[in-house]
Amino acid sequence: MKLSGNQFTYTGARLIAAATLLATLAFAPGVVFAADKDAHEDRTELRIKDMHTKLKITAAQEAQWGKVAQAMRDDAKTMDTLTTARLAHAKDMTAVDDLKSYGEIVDAHADGIKKLTPAFADLYATMSAPQKKTADDLFRRGGDHEHGKKTPKGK
Repeated sequence: MKLSGNQFTYTGARLIAAATLLATLAFAPGVVFAADKDAHEDRTELRIKDMHTKLKITAAQEAQWGKVAQAMRDDAKTMDTLTTARLAHAKDMTAVDDLKSYGEIVDAHADGIKKLTPAFADLYATMSAPQKKTADDLFRRGGDHEHGKKTPKGK
């Protein structure tokens, strides 16, 4: 079967996204699959609280922030469900099952980003210049500075 340009692009993008997700899950500091649902929810709440503090969300921005936080919670719950199922079946999965499982996780992650983006865009539009700079830094560096890593000046 010959793939058209669009099919190849979609397939290639899915494979790249799956590989990126795998690398992130395998090598990112502080990222673990939590068998304990409460521990995962606690980490999500800590992330939400940390971002709220770092972005210095004002009282006027709380309504927009609430939508961002809810999108983060929803995404965390979905990802937790999928990764828990993946771990529960890891020993019994075939290579094809493994790929399908990664595909489900990648698709769910993409869906989560699609839901988070408009909520965050609405909040971002209300931010002051210093808040926007902080947000840009948080997203650009993926929170590296949160883990004690220093980013070279000028980057």
